[in-house]
Amino acid sequence: MPQKVIITCAVTGSIHTPSMSPHLPVTAQEIADAALGAAEAGAAIVHLHARDPKDGRPDQSPEAFEPFLKLIKQRSDVVVNLTTGGSPYMSVEERIRPAAVWKPEVASLNMGSMNFGLFPMLKRFTQFEHAWEPEMLEGSHDLVFRNSFKDIRYALETLNETGTRYEFECYDTGMLHNLHYFWSEGLVKAPLFIQTVFGLLGGIGPHPEEVLHMKRTADRLFGDNYRWSVLGAGRSQMPIVAIGAAMGGNVRVGLEDSLWIGPGRFAESNAAQVRQARKIVEGLGLEVATPDEARAILELKGGDAVGF
Repeated sequence: MPQKVIITCAVTGSIHTPSMSPHLPVTAQEIADAALGAAEAGAAIVHLHARDPKDGRPDQSPEAFEPFLKLIKQRSDVVVNLTTGGSPYMSVEERIRPAAVWKPEVASLNMGSMNFGLFPMLKRFTQFEHAWEPEMLEGSHDLVFRNSFKDIRYALETLNETGTRYEFECYDTGMLHNLHYFWSEGLVKAPLFIQTVFGLLGGIGPHPEEVLHMKRTADRLFGDNYRWSVLGAGRSQMPIVAIGAAMGGNVRVGLEDSLWIGPGRFAESNAAQVRQARKIVEGLGLEVATPDEARAILELKGGDAVGF
């Protein structure tokens, strides 16, 4: 029987800013509600960032995560995935701290350094409530998101002790090779959960041929030792969902990756994107995984073994 499709929902992220959409979760209560709504709509995993409730800027202090982590755990069995990406302007030590403290079932991990171009959004969005928002976007003209081999090793050596598994975010084929190195060194173990990211300026594009190229490369490097997932940035979100699911992959949506539900239409919630992705998956004759099925597929430690 075909393996069920895991839907991950990334509910807020650090790329989009509060002035861009009234629907972007900012406060702990909004983030918790967004995650719970996504889970109810069919997401087996929620990928979480924290924000300063006053101005919405990324906040990677463990204390900022605590309120919504506890609310989510009280009300849902959804798998919690904490970011170690944080913001590309942060140090790796700062980015790792929430996952090190809260010991989630899954943590994201970027698998290489890259140019990280957010400045094209300044053509679409011109009015901002907070000064940090345009400054952050403009600063990405000269931004390298650092994830050196030393940084990645530091993250793995810190988090492996907690039993946390990883969502390996790969923005180009070189990052798949970086992951293969760490796998060969025994620092990560199968099954590897590989999230291939398409459409962010600085990484691989969203053309179907590029999706195929990433999948072929991962197949050659890892064989049956990985579980594949896809996400598309911005307008490519749902086309990438359709391509990835049709090719046997898992999928990720959420307001971290795209603010939109259709041409010129804001997604009013993360749950709306999950429902749309679910329609695509089920329209292909596939079934959506529950949280416990996702735990079995990814061989996770279980929700009773986290630190929150």
